[in-house]
Amino acid sequence: MKTILITGASAGLGKATAKLFQAKGWNVIATMRSPEKETELNQLTNLTLLPLDITNSEQIVKTVQAALESGDIDVVFNNAGYGLIGPVESHTEEQIRAQFDTNFFGNLAVIRAFIPYFRQRNKGLFINTTSLCGLVSNPQSAIYNASKWAMQGLAESLSYDLAQFNIGIKNVAPGGIKSDFMKAMQVTEDKAYEATVAKMTEGFQDGTLMEFTDAEKIAEVVYQAATDEKDQLTYPAGNDAVRLYAKRLAEGPEAYRIGLTKYLNLQRPYPQA
Repeated sequence: MKTILITGASAGLGKATAKLFQAKGWNVIATMRSPEKETELNQLTNLTLLPLDITNSEQIVKTVQAALESGDIDVVFNNAGYGLIGPVESHTEEQIRAQFDTNFFGNLAVIRAFIPYFRQRNKGLFINTTSLCGLVSNPQSAIYNASKWAMQGLAESLSYDLAQFNIGIKNVAPGGIKSDFMKAMQVTEDKAYEATVAKMTEGFQDGTLMEFTDAEKIAEVVYQAATDEKDQLTYPAGNDAVRLYAKRLAEGPEAYRIGLTKYLNLQRPYPQA
């Protein structure tokens, strides 16, 4: 029986992934900030709840130690994260730093905590929840996008470093997810951007910029990444992620960016031929 440790398992994709792996016969260690409040996962067999706030370095050490004392761990799924939405000048410095503390530094700390263990075993796999917004970018989410692009770059570079120890690292990049993730978003506003926000809302509603997929469908991609034995870094998840990432690759990043600028009816600061 293989074991997966999941961060951010209290809701949404994290909870859906915990339930799927448990149903597939895996041993699951589901971590979350307040496991004492969980009323569903604690009813499942072969599933252990542990407390973990990935911005708390001391708790990371304690929880990783407790998890390893319970037995071998084969996969670590870094899923904890949230979105910060709005113009960069409307965010406070505290909001910006908190976004990176969770979405980047917290996930990095978990990875660093497990690398020595995986090296000792000469095997292991990290899977990270990144985002479509770590492969292509949208306006009004620059800090969130930056945190996810940072994770994408981190994993690509780490893939070389970890390969020599038979350790894999993969990114699952969802588009929109029907989950509590939307409720956890922090949103700031500036009336100067109202027209852009209105056009983006239109694109979200008609599926042009984003579609919303059940968390259970995204969890299936996580399971695929954990079990397919492929040397593959990036797994777009959801119809929107697959479609828009393919479009960016086909057009190239500059053409894609200019096309999105035109779609959003944005003024362009450079003379056009």
